Amino acid sequence: MKFLVTGGAGFIGSAVVRYLIGETDAEVVNLDKLTYAGDLRSVAAASCDPRYRFERADICDAAALAEIFARHRPDVVMNLAAETHVDRSIDGPASFVQTNVVGTYVLLEAALDYWRALSPARQAAFRFHHVSTDEVFGTLAESGAFTEVSPYRPSSPYSASKASSDHFVRAWRHTYGLPTLISNCSNNYGPYQFPDKLIPLMIINGREEKPLPVYGSGVNVRDWLHVEDHARALHRVATAGRPGESYNVAGRSERSNLQVVQAICAELDRLRPRRHGTHADLITFVAERPGHDLRYAVDAARVERELGIVPSIDFETGLRRTVEWYLANESWWRPHLEGRYRRERLGLAAGR
Repeated sequence: MKFLVTGGAGFIGSAVVRYLIGETDAEVVNLDKLTYAGDLRSVAAASCDPRYRFERADICDAAALAEIFARHRPDVVMNLAAETHVDRSIDGPASFVQTNVVGTYVLLEAALDYWRALSPARQAAFRFHHVSTDEVFGTLAESGAFTEVSPYRPSSPYSASKASSDHFVRAWRHTYGLPTLISNCSNNYGPYQFPDKLIPLMIINGREEKPLPVYGSGVNVRDWLHVEDHARALHRVATAGRPGESYNVAGRSERSNLQVVQAICAELDRLRPRRHGTHADLITFVAERPGHDLRYAVDAARVERELGIVPSIDFETGLRRTVEWYLANESWWRPHLEGRYRRERLGLAAGR
């Protein structure tokens, strides 16, 4: 099979590329615009394989997509090209609408034109897998979990843009027959994540004994899924899922933000003890994020039952490996902190 992975130089996309090249016999076309969070060093291990190709392109560019589809003739499209940071969506929602909504529409149109020209056998085998987030469902109270049929109630510009793109994907299935699938995942963590996200930022700041900013009182809860478990799950959904369906993918590892930061501090204390005090002494509570959802949790019973997808990396093991990776790979993350992101507080702009 040949996979066209959009956003394949990003955090989750690069994990998918590494998994496909390292663990399957698939061919992979990595399509990425290489925005601030795209880094080809994240797929360096795969790039020398003859089954790998890279295309620098924007999913909003219809002509470029048409040419790439015609030249590479993929069997599966996995759409991971997206703007993803909630705080950045608060500061500048326009780019989220452009990439996540308009880009998904343009990619769907290119895929539809390509799919219609395939032979009946290849049409039946083709899949368009759209990768989304649990944030489209909105916020939860202290109990319960979202299922695949939960209503959409997005509350940030980011989640609204992803909810919109999910609806477009469903519409192209129901209206035009394009064989699409959707997966909605919980919070990912692991190696090669851009350092403006919670876990890498806390590791890097803690390493340098800088303040560890926690929004509000740190009670907001997320379910954490290791990115390598997610990559395996996405491959399974794309190849074994039923067109027209959606699947929730979870890590079954709910933690409050404060608990996550405290766990990172404990790992840093173990690996790089401070001369005075502990890393938890660096925790600083800062102004709450505007519209911060209290809790996300998704019920992954369906993928476990129908597709056999279960997480293999527990949170404690995954977090330890992640802390160790960031401590050992300053050469990967340091250039990002010397570029467009200088650890400034994001997400406080009022919008326009």
